[in-house]
Amino acid sequence: MKNKSLYLIVCFLSIPFQTWTTELKWAADAEGNAPYIFQNPNNPTKLIGFEVDLMEELCKVLNMDSRFIQNQWDGLIPGLYRGDYQVAANGIEITEDREKEVLFSIPYYITNLTIVIDRKNSNIHTFDDLKGKNVGALKNSFAERVLLEAENINTITYEGEVNAFEDLKNGRIIAVLADAPIMLYYTALHNNLKLINEKIGKVSYGIAIKKFDSNLKNKIDSGLKILMDNGRLKSILMEWKLWNFQMAEFTNDLSTNLSEPVKFNNYIQSQINEITFEERMVRYLSFFPLIVQAAIVTMEISLLSMMIAIIFGMFLALIRIYAPAPFSNLSVIYIEIVRGTPLLIQLFFIFYALPSIGISLSPFLAAIFGLGLNYGAYEAENYRAGLNSVPKGQMEASLALGLNRRQSLRFIVIPQAVRLVIPPVTNDFISLLKDSSLVSVITLVELTKLYSQLSNAYFDYIGTGIIIALVYLILGLPFVNLSKYFERKLRVENIKSKFYFNDFFFVMS
Repeated sequence: MKNKSLYLIVCFLSIPFQTWTTELKWAADAEGNAPYIFQNPNNPTKLIGFEVDLMEELCKVLNMDSRFIQNQWDGLIPGLYRGDYQVAANGIEITEDREKEVLFSIPYYITNLTIVIDRKNSNIHTFDDLKGKNVGALKNSFAERVLLEAENINTITYEGEVNAFEDLKNGRIIAVLADAPIMLYYTALHNNLKLINEKIGKVSYGIAIKKFDSNLKNKIDSGLKILMDNGRLKSILMEWKLWNFQMAEFTNDLSTNLSEPVKFNNYIQSQINEITFEERMVRYLSFFPLIVQAAIVTMEISLLSMMIAIIFGMFLALIRIYAPAPFSNLSVIYIEIVRGTPLLIQLFFIFYALPSIGISLSPFLAAIFGLGLNYGAYEAENYRAGLNSVPKGQMEASLALGLNRRQSLRFIVIPQAVRLVIPPVTNDFISLLKDSSLVSVITLVELTKLYSQLSNAYFDYIGTGIIIALVYLILGLPFVNLSKYFERKLRVENIKSKFYFNDFFFVMS
């Protein structure tokens, strides 16, 4: 007993000196593709990439648990200031503009920009040959800035490099300017493209950290230095065929004992192997858990948003028609502002702007309220049309029979209006179901975002697209049939007079 008590005292006194394992939440966009972060071709439920390996190793040396947070690439830095995660690591180039907004760790990878063109093109040899041509680059990237600063180059920006390469293959642009790792992997998979042997600029990737969080920056820097000193960073880069002379100079490691790029070879082999129809079907079946999860997110957001839209829309319509002028005008102003501005801007405002005034919603709640409040304006116009279509004599008759104005609206006017607006409301729900794809910009992974991730990982846009389109169709059909059912049940000729007499007797009593 005495020994046990002594043990407990020692444990209690040692608490301040223990190193507790904590969680490091880091963000990236899994749509970024190889070699950064992407779905494992052999197991799409798992993410792989050299930055995934880097963050796992970094968390190990820092004695922290690694937790990945999905976010759109151009929303990674805004997400830091929302507090959704602590750091962002996804090929974010260290630039003067970004250093004004965030802290950066020491570089974990240094490379350069390169140009890719069609193999048949014999007119492009240097960067200067791009003048007067359409050239693609990733949106908000260093490559985009280089092109914009150059003279007489028509810069076409893309949300993802894969889209730029597709336009290059289709002849819409003459070249793509991007970071060397992207070009290395893409040209290895597509023999119809070739690299221009010119290294442009210097690109340094850093882990982005919220401004003034110097303690975390110092911790991240120390972890990266450990990975450089023990050779683990070099091993990761060599496995993905990314070790280069810039990294050798930066880490002062000029040794030439380079190992086999195992992960690069495995990825390329998984992509170039011809697969049979049966193997393709097995691949599509492996998508099933991810599709179910994304479909649940899509339906949850759509149903809850539509509930808000229906209730709020009815409230706006009633205020607009029956409330005194000041309140009616406010309803009109809200409806016109919401209908006159893009839904995407409204989602960004709710998710990123409101936290600056102390209103911080989770991604799920932001999506629900964003879609609900937006579609509420459209539903208000549907209900206004329905309410105005009910003959004024209905209200006058109910008032003459002893019902007050509120009872007349509740039991006489609104039920008839609802019957009339079922088709447009159903149509709006189908539109909302599809517009839920926009919530991917606020870190949620729904069906459309999943399609982008899978199609980019496998370069299979047709098969994966058909599957996702069918899922959307399957999700929407039950509500279309439900709408038709209620339309049939609520037809005037199908409603017996007994229903009205009983309902009226209940109201009067």
